[in-house]
Amino acid sequence: MKPKTIAVIGTKKTGKTTTIENLTRELTKRGYKVAAIKHINEPNFTIDTPGKDTWKYAQAGAKTIITIADNETATIQKTPTENITLNTLLKKCTGNDIVLIEGLKKHTATNKNIPKIVTTKTTEQATHALQKYTPILAFSGPNPTNTLNRKIPYIDATKNPQQLATLIENKLQLKK
Repeated sequence: MKPKTIAVIGTKKTGKTTTIENLTRELTKRGYKVAAIKHINEPNFTIDTPGKDTWKYAQAGAKTIITIADNETATIQKTPTENITLNTLLKKCTGNDIVLIEGLKKHTATNKNIPKIVTTKTTEQATHALQKYTPILAFSGPNPTNTLNRKIPYIDATKNPQQLATLIENKLQLKK
């Protein structure tokens, strides 16, 4: 079964990572298998560690490096990412109940099949998000959006991840 997907979207330092961390903890506690996808928007970033064996393999020309340890398997693919599709990423999450995506706005912003949790610092950011992203499931982050008088709830993921997880369960009709 294909996992349900939620995107957490916002500008820098609005609580996207904290929202995903708290939701992951709460949804896992409820018995769901959770996958997370993080878009890292930094030129020349590598998850590999220079000088380690996997790095040496890549330097020698390996395009795919797989590591296996007692409790973890990792795959590093040395490939341009501009042509990677959201479906390709989601296929890697098979076997999970829900996928939480941080970033990847160009893939998720107007995708009507992916509900969004939008984290904002200002009311202006929230107003802009209402015009740019669809559908918005909830607002979170350091700026309460209750004054917008919208049908979209504001739920602070740092103070009440339980309420946000319940909203996700209900809206996505998750079943354990």
